[in-house]
Amino acid sequence: MRLQNFRITNFRSINDSGWVDVAQITAILGRNESGKSNLLRALHSLNPAEGFRALTPIKDFPRHRPLKECKDETSVVESVWALEPDELKQLAGILPRAQNVTEVTVSRHYEGKSRFISFKGIGALVFDEGDTKAKLKKVVAAVQAAADKLEDPAKTALNKVADAFELAIADTRERDDWAAKATEAFKSLRKGLAAAEADLTEKQESLVSELDELATTITGDETAKAKARSWVMETLPKFVYIDEYPDLKGHQNIAGYLSRKASNTPIDADGNFEKLCKVAGLSPQQLQDLLAANDQETRNQLVNRAGSVVTSEIRRLWKDRALKIRFNLDAHHLDTLVSDPNATYEVEVNLNERSRGFQWFFSFYITLVADTQGGKAESAILLFDEPGLYLHARSQSDLLRHFEDDFKNQILYSTHSPFMVPTHRLEAVRTVSIGEEAGTTVTNDPTGDARTLFPLQAALGYNIAQSLFIGSTNLIVEGVTDFWFLSTMSEHLADKGLKGLNPELTITPVGGAQKVSYMVALLTAEEQSVLVLLDQEKESVATKKSLVNNKLIAEQNVLFVSEAFSTAPAEADIEDLLDSQIYEALARESYASELKGLQLTLNSKIPRIVKQFEEAFKALGLTFHKTRPAALFLKKMAVNSEKITTPESIERFETLFKIVNERLSKNLARAAKPFR
Repeated sequence: MRLQNFRITNFRSINDSGWVDVAQITAILGRNESGKSNLLRALHSLNPAEGFRALTPIKDFPRHRPLKECKDETSVVESVWALEPDELKQLAGILPRAQNVTEVTVSRHYEGKSRFISFKGIGALVFDEGDTKAKLKKVVAAVQAAADKLEDPAKTALNKVADAFELAIADTRERDDWAAKATEAFKSLRKGLAAAEADLTEKQESLVSELDELATTITGDETAKAKARSWVMETLPKFVYIDEYPDLKGHQNIAGYLSRKASNTPIDADGNFEKLCKVAGLSPQQLQDLLAANDQETRNQLVNRAGSVVTSEIRRLWKDRALKIRFNLDAHHLDTLVSDPNATYEVEVNLNERSRGFQWFFSFYITLVADTQGGKAESAILLFDEPGLYLHARSQSDLLRHFEDDFKNQILYSTHSPFMVPTHRLEAVRTVSIGEEAGTTVTNDPTGDARTLFPLQAALGYNIAQSLFIGSTNLIVEGVTDFWFLSTMSEHLADKGLKGLNPELTITPVGGAQKVSYMVALLTAEEQSVLVLLDQEKESVATKKSLVNNKLIAEQNVLFVSEAFSTAPAEADIEDLLDSQIYEALARESYASELKGLQLTLNSKIPRIVKQFEEAFKALGLTFHKTRPAALFLKKMAVNSEKITTPESIERFETLFKIVNERLSKNLARAAKPFR
């Protein structure tokens, strides 16, 4: 059975959540104290793995409402479940008129004795009182006719049977009462016919069988429905709610564990140790028996294998660092040791001393694998409250992939982290809001106030930035105007049959030379191919030196705009690749209103044309933004590109594109780290 949607009412901060649609993995998004945990706790109460129980009105009923409003029959959870094909067959076998049922509704109230179940699409139990009366009269007449053919005393006896039958089935006003009486009446009728050795015609016998079956179906329907409801509860997935994960101790006393197990006095840590052993494939009793037999070799082989098994899975799931897990035996004790094999010095540290984030992830992995593979949560619906709080942002993304790739269970989890938002499955995001009067409510379409939607907006912004400006091969440029000029001229040259930029290359603006090193570090950390294009000026030269000296990127992967000129100028920006007169016209036109009535004089001794305009504007008490002429350039290129491009500027851009493409090809051919 699969949970399709649910609704929570009258629980803590929730007056009425509204119907919440459920996917395979559903993200419950909302700010702190919005009621996300209450939503999951209430749903968990429908069928908890720990056992169904009554709710506590003093604790669970909304505090702003009088306690007298809470009754045993006050509704808390309504849920709708879809049946799998094999489950439909099983249900129809128990309750025949449920053969067309596709959904089952299960709900609970505050009392803890029962759940309430209904079947959507169940066939009606047909009972036409008029038609039934008419058919019963025919049966009575048929029996009386059969009696008339007999001799006394058989005739008299059968007539009495007919009279008794007619009296028993005469009242058809209450269907269920009639059916209960009719079932016994048909048994007596058949006995009377057999005793008198009287026969009905085939048509008459068929009529008797039809009515008898109707009565039997009606009387057995309640029993069948009760069995069907019991089947639903047996089939209904359990809910496992997890808000805290038990700490797995890195130092375990095997003898102490076995002693407590034998005396049936376990402690909480014993259950966690059992899960660790289950996942690792270890038997504490076997390890202790081997110790008693002084077979250290076999003991060490067992824990060595266990360490390899756990290490392979941890490395698959934990992408932060490639860690190694080793189990070490010391007499009666088992230690879980963690090391970083890629570090200069491979130092083993006990699990207890690792970071809080790794301890959380390790505990999560052990607990969930143990519980979902043959444990209590194997077929359960998993409810995670704020999972991964201690994890790094990228590790949270890894955790989300873990949910998707490694669990067959339906999962609902609450979060306010952008990195736990499934931007590739936004249809599975539900937003939770809270109002003073309405309480906690949920929407299936992402809506809410700014705080509620911030994680979603942040996730989408990050995703869009990644998809727009970051690819597997990247050309990092200083600013967005560089992106505009390069992408536009590349397309223009390609349209003219000339050499544009490699279409596999993604131009990535970073917002200034000072930010280039950060983006290079981010992209090279992902082992992506990276080139950098810088303006030719003092700050950019220093940026290149820093990149190369810090081994963030190879020297040949850093280019300057000046390389596009036949004779390299001392300084140059992307704008200097254009004809200077054309750029001046663009700048003056884009600032026509501000410059009206003013005399703008450029200093030709300043090497870069953008700097010329910045200084000239400053002399007039104005501020020059190079985005304006760049935007006008884009507009004019779309209308008439020939008027703002010259053969010289086209040649310079083509030269630059050829250099970039050549460096990219060499870098890809080396298949080396970025700084090698």
